[in-house]
Amino acid sequence: MTDTQRNVILLGAPGAGKGTQAARIAVGYALPHISTGEMLRAAVAEGTEMGLAAQRSMEAGELVPDEVVIGVVRDRLALPDAEKGFLLDGFPRTIEQAERLDAMLAGAGRAVTHVILIDVPEDELVERLAGRRLCKGCGKGYHVLFDPPQNDGVCDVCGDELYQRSDDNEATVHNRLDVYRAQTEPLVGYYEARRVLKTAHGGGKMPDEVFAQVEQLLEGD
Repeated sequence: MTDTQRNVILLGAPGAGKGTQAARIAVGYALPHISTGEMLRAAVAEGTEMGLAAQRSMEAGELVPDEVVIGVVRDRLALPDAEKGFLLDGFPRTIEQAERLDAMLAGAGRAVTHVILIDVPEDELVERLAGRRLCKGCGKGYHVLFDPPQNDGVCDVCGDELYQRSDDNEATVHNRLDVYRAQTEPLVGYYEARRVLKTAHGGGKMPDEVFAQVEQLLEGD
Protein backbone atom coordinates (compact mmCIF):
# COMPACT_ATOMS: atom_id res chain seq x y z
CA MET A 1 0.00 0.00 0.00
CA THR A 2 1.33 3.44 -0.92
CA ASP A 3 1.65 6.52 1.28
CA THR A 4 -0.70 8.58 -0.90
CA GLN A 5 -3.21 10.53 1.19
CA ARG A 6 -6.70 9.08 0.91
CA ASN A 7 -9.76 11.05 1.93
CA VAL A 8 -12.42 8.40 1.46
CA ILE A 9 -16.22 8.31 1.52
CA LEU A 10 -17.98 4.94 1.65
CA LEU A 11 -21.40 4.74 -0.02
CA GLY A 12 -23.93 1.94 -0.23
CA ALA A 13 -27.50 1.04 0.61
CA PRO A 14 -28.49 -0.45 3.97
CA GLY A 15 -27.27 -4.05 4.03
CA ALA A 16 -24.51 -3.49 1.46
CA GLY A 17 -21.79 -4.32 3.99
CA LYS A 18 -20.38 -0.83 4.55
CA GLY A 19 -19.56 -1.49 8.20
CA THR A 20 -17.57 -4.63 7.42
CA GLN A 21 -15.60 -2.94 4.65
CA ALA A 22 -15.09 0.26 6.64
CA ALA A 23 -13.42 -1.69 9.45
CA ARG A 24 -11.07 -3.37 6.96
CA ILE A 25 -10.23 -0.12 5.16
CA ALA A 26 -9.52 1.65 8.45
CA VAL A 27 -7.04 -1.03 9.51
CA GLY A 28 -5.49 -1.65 6.09
CA TYR A 29 -4.89 2.01 5.32
CA ALA A 30 -4.45 3.39 8.86
CA LEU A 31 -7.40 5.74 8.40
CA PRO A 32 -9.68 6.92 11.20
CA HIS A 33 -13.14 5.43 10.63
CA ILE A 34 -15.47 8.36 11.15
CA SER A 35 -19.20 7.71 11.41
CA THR A 36 -21.71 10.50 11.92
CA GLY A 37 -23.46 8.80 14.83
CA GLU A 38 -20.24 8.13 16.70
CA MET A 39 -19.02 11.68 16.05
CA LEU A 40 -22.20 13.20 17.40
CA ARG A 41 -22.14 11.02 20.52
CA ALA A 42 -18.47 11.87 21.13
CA ALA A 43 -19.09 15.60 20.63
CA VAL A 44 -21.99 15.48 23.10
CA ALA A 45 -19.88 13.58 25.65
CA GLU A 46 -17.00 16.04 25.27
CA GLY A 47 -19.32 19.04 25.62
CA THR A 48 -18.00 20.82 22.52
CA GLU A 49 -19.95 23.78 21.11
CA MET A 50 -21.26 21.63 18.25
CA GLY A 51 -21.89 18.74 20.63
CA LEU A 52 -24.08 20.90 22.85
CA ALA A 53 -26.00 22.12 19.80
CA ALA A 54 -26.49 18.51 18.67
CA GLN A 55 -27.63 17.52 22.16
CA ARG A 56 -30.32 20.23 22.18
CA SER A 57 -31.72 18.90 18.91
CA MET A 58 -31.63 15.26 20.00
CA GLU A 59 -33.25 16.00 23.36
CA ALA A 60 -36.03 17.85 21.54
CA GLY A 61 -36.55 14.81 19.31
CA GLU A 62 -35.47 16.73 16.21
CA LEU A 63 -33.03 15.90 13.42
CA VAL A 64 -29.61 17.41 14.00
CA PRO A 65 -29.32 20.38 11.56
CA ASP A 66 -26.83 20.12 8.71
CA GLU A 67 -24.79 23.05 10.00
CA VAL A 68 -24.27 21.23 13.30
CA VAL A 69 -23.35 17.94 11.60
CA ILE A 70 -20.91 19.78 9.31
CA GLY A 71 -19.43 21.50 12.35
CA VAL A 72 -18.91 18.17 14.10
CA VAL A 73 -17.29 16.73 10.96
CA ARG A 74 -15.02 19.79 10.68
CA ASP A 75 -13.94 19.46 14.30
CA ARG A 76 -13.29 15.73 13.89
CA LEU A 77 -11.27 16.11 10.72
CA ALA A 78 -9.09 18.72 12.41
CA LEU A 79 -7.79 16.14 14.91
CA PRO A 80 -4.21 14.87 14.40
CA ASP A 81 -5.20 11.31 13.41
CA ALA A 82 -7.10 12.62 10.37
CA GLU A 83 -4.28 14.79 9.02
CA LYS A 84 -3.04 12.08 6.63
CA GLY A 85 -6.46 10.92 5.51
CA PHE A 86 -9.88 9.80 6.72
CA LEU A 87 -12.76 7.42 6.04
CA LEU A 88 -16.27 8.86 6.26
CA ASP A 89 -19.08 6.34 6.71
CA GLY A 90 -22.71 7.51 6.78
CA PHE A 91 -21.88 11.06 5.75
CA PRO A 92 -22.71 12.87 3.57
CA ARG A 93 -26.26 11.64 3.10
CA THR A 94 -27.55 14.36 0.76
CA ILE A 95 -26.27 16.52 -2.11
CA GLU A 96 -26.42 19.59 0.13
CA GLN A 97 -24.26 17.90 2.75
CA ALA A 98 -21.80 16.83 0.03
CA GLU A 99 -21.55 20.38 -1.29
CA ARG A 100 -20.93 21.76 2.18
CA LEU A 101 -18.34 19.08 2.90
CA ASP A 102 -16.52 19.96 -0.33
CA ALA A 103 -16.50 23.63 0.58
CA MET A 104 -15.29 22.91 4.09
CA LEU A 105 -12.47 20.68 2.85
CA ALA A 106 -11.47 23.19 0.15
CA GLY A 107 -11.14 25.83 2.85
CA ALA A 108 -8.57 23.60 4.52
CA GLY A 109 -6.75 22.85 1.25
CA ARG A 110 -8.14 19.33 1.10
CA ALA A 111 -10.57 17.35 -1.07
CA VAL A 112 -12.33 14.00 -1.25
CA THR A 113 -10.03 11.65 -3.18
CA HIS A 114 -12.04 8.41 -3.32
CA VAL A 115 -15.74 7.60 -3.09
CA ILE A 116 -16.28 3.84 -2.94
CA LEU A 117 -19.79 2.62 -3.75
CA ILE A 118 -20.56 -0.93 -2.60
CA ASP A 119 -23.21 -1.97 -5.11
CA VAL A 120 -25.55 -4.86 -4.22
CA PRO A 121 -28.79 -5.79 -6.06
CA GLU A 122 -31.92 -4.79 -4.16
CA ASP A 123 -33.32 -8.32 -3.86
CA GLU A 124 -30.11 -9.39 -2.14
CA LEU A 125 -30.20 -6.35 0.18
CA VAL A 126 -33.72 -7.32 1.28
CA GLU A 127 -32.63 -10.93 1.81
CA ARG A 128 -29.64 -9.83 3.89
CA LEU A 129 -31.52 -7.38 6.08
CA ALA A 130 -34.74 -9.34 6.59
CA GLY A 131 -32.76 -12.46 7.54
CA ARG A 132 -30.79 -10.88 10.38
CA ARG A 133 -31.43 -12.07 13.94
CA LEU A 134 -30.00 -10.95 17.29
CA CYS A 135 -29.76 -12.70 20.65
CA LYS A 136 -31.85 -11.08 23.39
CA GLY A 137 -29.28 -12.13 25.97
CA CYS A 138 -25.75 -11.53 24.69
CA GLY A 139 -26.49 -9.60 21.48
CA LYS A 140 -24.70 -12.03 19.13
CA GLY A 141 -25.84 -11.67 15.53
CA TYR A 142 -26.98 -14.40 13.15
CA HIS A 143 -28.53 -14.72 9.71
CA VAL A 144 -31.19 -17.29 8.91
CA LEU A 145 -29.51 -18.15 5.58
CA PHE A 146 -25.85 -17.19 5.78
CA ASP A 147 -25.00 -17.71 9.47
CA PRO A 148 -27.82 -19.64 11.19
CA PRO A 149 -27.67 -20.84 14.81
CA GLN A 150 -27.24 -24.55 15.50
CA ASN A 151 -30.79 -24.67 16.87
CA ASP A 152 -33.48 -22.56 15.23
CA GLY A 153 -34.29 -19.42 17.21
CA VAL A 154 -31.75 -20.15 19.98
CA CYS A 155 -28.37 -18.50 20.55
CA ASP A 156 -25.36 -20.82 20.30
CA VAL A 157 -23.47 -18.82 22.94
CA CYS A 158 -25.92 -18.24 25.79
CA GLY A 159 -29.02 -20.21 24.80
CA ASP A 160 -31.30 -17.18 24.90
CA GLU A 161 -34.00 -16.39 22.34
CA LEU A 162 -33.19 -14.77 18.99
CA TYR A 163 -35.29 -11.90 17.65
CA GLN A 164 -35.66 -9.75 14.55
CA ARG A 165 -35.15 -5.99 14.91
CA SER A 166 -38.26 -4.00 14.03
CA ASP A 167 -36.38 -2.16 11.27
CA ASP A 168 -35.32 -5.48 9.70
CA ASN A 169 -38.78 -6.76 8.79
CA GLU A 170 -39.35 -6.87 5.03
CA ALA A 171 -41.82 -3.96 4.81
CA THR A 172 -39.53 -1.69 6.82
CA VAL A 173 -36.50 -2.80 4.80
CA HIS A 174 -38.22 -1.75 1.57
CA ASN A 175 -39.03 1.62 3.15
CA ARG A 176 -35.40 2.09 4.25
CA LEU A 177 -34.26 1.36 0.71
CA ASP A 178 -36.81 3.85 -0.67
CA VAL A 179 -35.41 6.53 1.65
CA TYR A 180 -31.86 5.66 0.55
CA ARG A 181 -32.80 5.95 -3.13
CA ALA A 182 -34.50 9.30 -2.60
CA GLN A 183 -31.95 10.97 -0.31
CA THR A 184 -28.56 9.33 -0.71
CA GLU A 185 -28.40 7.58 -4.08
CA PRO A 186 -28.19 10.97 -5.91
CA LEU A 187 -24.68 11.23 -4.42
CA VAL A 188 -23.59 8.59 -6.94
CA GLY A 189 -24.16 11.02 -9.81
CA TYR A 190 -22.69 13.90 -7.80
CA TYR A 191 -19.40 12.12 -7.25
CA GLU A 192 -19.35 10.57 -10.73
CA ALA A 193 -19.38 14.10 -12.12
CA ARG A 194 -16.35 14.88 -9.95
CA ARG A 195 -14.58 11.75 -11.20
CA VAL A 196 -13.87 10.35 -7.73
CA LEU A 197 -16.54 7.61 -7.62
CA LYS A 198 -15.54 3.97 -8.06
CA THR A 199 -17.72 0.88 -7.63
CA ALA A 200 -17.10 -2.39 -5.80
CA HIS A 201 -19.62 -5.06 -6.75
CA GLY A 202 -20.84 -6.77 -3.60
CA GLY A 203 -23.67 -8.92 -4.92
CA GLY A 204 -23.18 -12.62 -4.20
CA LYS A 205 -19.67 -12.07 -2.87
CA MET A 206 -17.94 -12.78 0.42
CA PRO A 207 -16.43 -9.86 2.39
CA ASP A 208 -12.88 -10.88 1.40
CA GLU A 209 -13.82 -10.73 -2.28
CA VAL A 210 -15.37 -7.30 -1.87
CA PHE A 211 -12.35 -5.99 0.03
CA ALA A 212 -10.04 -7.22 -2.73
CA GLN A 213 -11.98 -4.96 -5.11
CA VAL A 214 -11.87 -2.08 -2.64
CA GLU A 215 -8.10 -2.39 -2.35
CA GLN A 216 -7.72 -2.23 -6.13
CA LEU A 217 -9.90 0.87 -6.25
CA LEU A 218 -8.00 2.62 -3.48
CA GLU A 219 -4.64 1.75 -4.98
CA GLY A 220 -5.62 3.09 -8.41
CA ASP A 221 -5.15 6.67 -9.53
